Amino acid sequence: MNRARLADRLDDIETDGYLLDAAQDDANQLYLSGFTGPDPFLTLYVDGSVHLLVSGLEYGRATEEAAADTVERHAEYDYEYGGREERYDMYAAFVRDKGVESVSMPPRAPVGTADAMRDRGIDVAVDGDDALAEVRAVKTADEIDAIREAQRANEAAMRAAESLLADADVAGAGDEPEAGTLLYEGEPLTSERVAEEIEVTLLRHGCALDETIVAGGTQAADPHNRGSGPLRADEAIIVDIFPRSKATKYNGDMTRTFCVGEPSDRLREWYDLTERAFEAALDAIEPGATGADVHAAACEVYEDAGEPTFRTDPDTETGFIHSTGHGIGLDVHELPRLASGGGELEPGHVVTVEPGLYDPAVGGVRIEDLVVVTEDGYENLTEYPISFGV
Repeated sequence: MNRARLADRLDDIETDGYLLDAAQDDANQLYLSGFTGPDPFLTLYVDGSVHLLVSGLEYGRATEEAAADTVERHAEYDYEYGGREERYDMYAAFVRDKGVESVSMPPRAPVGTADAMRDRGIDVAVDGDDALAEVRAVKTADEIDAIREAQRANEAAMRAAESLLADADVAGAGDEPEAGTLLYEGEPLTSERVAEEIEVTLLRHGCALDETIVAGGTQAADPHNRGSGPLRADEAIIVDIFPRSKATKYNGDMTRTFCVGEPSDRLREWYDLTERAFEAALDAIEPGATGADVHAAACEVYEDAGEPTFRTDPDTETGFIHSTGHGIGLDVHELPRLASGGGELEPGHVVTVEPGLYDPAVGGVRIEDLVVVTEDGYENLTEYPISFGV
């Protein structure tokens, strides 16, 4: 956590403190508290200090692990297993004990908690700008190292996926299954089988994920289609892996598009075009450039080649139909945005760069690396080669 940046940003709020009521799966909570509590708990930021209120079950671990100035437990407020209203009474007493009569809460804070605080005389303002998300967007050196480590695990998983594809045979005419189906050890090679190999590899490298994308053929034309069923030769296969470190909770993200066999001329053209858009976006990244500038650089490559983008046709369902990238950290999608309207880039921003083209008649192509904005440009945190063939 960058305490100086946190203080600079939160000291500008017009309330006495900043209050979170969430569990560790909320990135703001994990960032501010430094505590991996599986159940919701309170974190209060006041005048440069962080205060936690946790259950007795979590108290011992929180005192040892949390990045907090004070940790208190429910029992100190004569509460442990009471009802909802008694819990809110405890919350209000905890806030007032810190000299706070007004708090800001993030836009997705529990409405019940906000209303209960107001009912108990504590003013609550909604932080529509999500100040903590802005603070989290600029990473410290330790955070960058954590993301780099997650990306190394990601690369091992991508290598395992590519190896399965490279070792696959292709079913011939008259064979079972259908001709063109990829076979691994005599069985159809499915999206699910490749995803399994990815997940097992990530676990061995201290990472995990809830879902991954292994989508071939027409499935690859939907950017968020997870993929299912047998994979086929001569088609694009998009593999998009976004693991989270089990130790640090920071994420990695990378996409490669592979083809076993011979892609069509159109598919090859798309791949080459996407690689050019990818390089153009990278070349545009530097401090002071905006996310909109980077997105425009990728879009221009596609548009000059006659491919539709959301910039030229907001209603298009084919072509380049998403942003060029997004920030990554404790959330796999966070600030800044490499998109139309994206703000200024700063050193310490870690972003994906992932242009792509999509059309069910052709398939889909996407290339994605993870980079950090530096004082004079960017550093690519991804070391995996870019290649269409396997």
